[in-house]
Amino acid sequence: MIIREYTVADPGGGPYAITTGPDGALWFTLVHSGRIGRLVPGEEPTGHRLDPACGPTIIATGPDGALWFTEYRAHRIGRITTGGTVSEFPLPTPDCGPFGIAAGPDGALWFTQTAADRIGRITTEGRVSEFPLPVTGAFPSAITAGADGGMWFTLNQANAIGRIGMDGTITVHPLPTEAAAPVGIAAGRDGALWFVEIAAGQIGRMTTDGRVTEFPLPDRAARPHAITPGPDGEQWFTEWGGNRVGSITVDGVIRVHDLPTPRSEPHGIALGPDGALWAALEPGALARITRS
Repeated sequence: MIIREYTVADPGGGPYAITTGPDGALWFTLVHSGRIGRLVPGEEPTGHRLDPACGPTIIATGPDGALWFTEYRAHRIGRITTGGTVSEFPLPTPDCGPFGIAAGPDGALWFTQTAADRIGRITTEGRVSEFPLPVTGAFPSAITAGADGGMWFTLNQANAIGRIGMDGTITVHPLPTEAAAPVGIAAGRDGALWFVEIAAGQIGRMTTDGRVTEFPLPDRAARPHAITPGPDGEQWFTEWGGNRVGSITVDGVIRVHDLPTPRSEPHGIALGPDGALWAALEPGALARITRS
């Protein structure tokens, strides 16, 4: 395994989430400095300033060819074009703490509201709808589009995985392990949902009919944070507490790899435009991960 790190921000800038944009560049959030970064592999990084205190967290490509992101501390949804033009949309519920965001099959963006027990939907024109969850204090976190036409999300404090249909119907699936605290979630190429259990040190797999399989990590204190499909049919994840990245096959074979820099606090991970995995490291770098 070859891992190289590329500095993209000052120490403390806080690279947090990362995605590949429609322009063939990596786009990432800088949660502590209030910026959106852009990196074409092999070139120098560039950045776009936001409100320094807005706390940009998760970023995703929208159906309109722009990048959409949550502003966790400013309680807004943001949009940035590949040319760098930023728009921001206030949300109806005060202090709702938007976190996860993903494009849905209906041409809108869907997002979680950690502090309001709601799932939100925003059209590319900025119209917002909100859907209350059937549980309270659930801290809905990451969200992804499933192969079944619904949006799936983690309920970090409710110890469950949720699904919302395009009609707003919500289903909650409890997890077998108590206090597992799921965070990241992604749709696998096998048609299932894969998620990380940050407090239990496990990777979970859920079929669209709600059947769960859990795979313990070699280091149960690794605090896995984010997960994404890789180029090889495996799922790749970050170990925030273990200073590692790892992969898991469909049948549960896990491999983990140490990051070169101690205490690099890996958060988001995504497949890059160059076919490599890229992870966001909070002290100010992106890590590129390849097998050779």
